[in-house]
Formats: sequence, C-alpha cells, structure tokens
Amino acid sequence: MSRQIDYFFTLLSPWTYLGHDAFVALAREHGLEIRYRPTPLRSVFDETGGLPLPKRHPVRQRYRILELQRWREKRGLPLVLFPKHFPFDVALADRMVIAIGEAGGDAAGFVGLVLAGVWARDEDLSRPELLVELAGQAGFDGAQLLASAQSEAIGARYLATSDAAIAAGVFGAPSYVWQEEVFWGQDRLNLLADALASGRQPYRSDATR
Repeated sequence: MSRQIDYFFTLLSPWTYLGHDAFVALAREHGLEIRYRPTPLRSVFDETGGLPLPKRHPVRQRYRILELQRWREKRGLPLVLFPKHFPFDVALADRMVIAIGEAGGDAAGFVGLVLAGVWARDEDLSRPELLVELAGQAGFDGAQLLASAQSEAIGARYLATSDAAIAAGVFGAPSYVWQEEVFWGQDRLNLLADALASGRQPYRSDATR
C-alpha cells in the first residue's frame, strides 16, 4: 500500500518553484506518492485571512524580494524577480495538473516545467499552446491533456481543492501535508525531512500541554 503526501500549491508561487525539485526528491527518497493539489489560492486567502501580493504592505513586499534572492542563491536556481507575465490566469495549467493525476500519471515533470517557465524562463504560461508543448516535453499527449483539463469534471475537481485545502489546515502555498500535519513553505522542507526520517507521530494543533 502506497503512502501519500498531499502537495497543495499554486503555479503562481515562486516559493513553490524554489522548493519543487527538493520536495519531489524528498518524497521519492521516502517512497511517498505525491498527491498534487493545485489550489485557487485567492479563495483560500479570502477564507483564512491572507492577502494577495498587491494588497500586502510595502514593507512585506520588499522583504519578499530579499528572501527570494536568498533562496535563489541557496537552492542554486535561476529566478526572475519580476517576471513580465506575472500574474497570469493559472487555472488551465492547474487543471492540466489535475488531469494528469486523474489519468494515473506523475505530474512532477510537468509542474516543474511550468514553474520554471514562469520563474526562470519568463514565459507566458497563460498560452494554451505553450502548455501543450510543455506537456509534450514531460511525456504526455499535450492536446489530449488540454482537452481533458477543459472538461467540467476536471473543473469541478479544481474548484474543490480550495475546500480541501482549508479542511486540511492549509492557508498558503506551497504546503505539504503528511499524516494531517501541515508543513507550510518550502523553507520547512528540512522539518518535513526530519519528520519522515524519524518516523515520529505527527504533531497536532489540539495537543494537550
């Protein structure tokens, strides 16, 4: 029986990009099946009190740029601080990720290519033809995947991830949920690695003192 870890994320997030390869490698090291949960994050923010980037105080926005530079160096990844096509309508790309999972595929490669397209190559990932091309590079039939992503069933699954995220205790991206314990942010991957290596019981927010 496979062990699953839930991966709540948005392809709009540079933090998802910075942590993606490291997370996938960690999950594979521990024999975990990743359940990809691309999430309409704005609805999660609205429910949990988060603010979209343009509405955050300038002090917070400036600090974000500092942290991106630090983690870009730490991870050794190229990262465009101010991509020309950000933000963009991420729904179609998200739905293609869900379609891959519904067909029993591994979305790791496609997710990585899309994230790098936004944050390393400065591409316009709202273009369906580019998504089809990246799906092909990841080993999928891009046209077929696009058609599946545009179906009502996949659309319903996508919208439902907001409720699933909130129910799981997720309020930001990326979040990794292991045995109902939430690890928020790619800078928590070391803590997730420690938990997986130790085999400890998950911590609970309702734990007694």
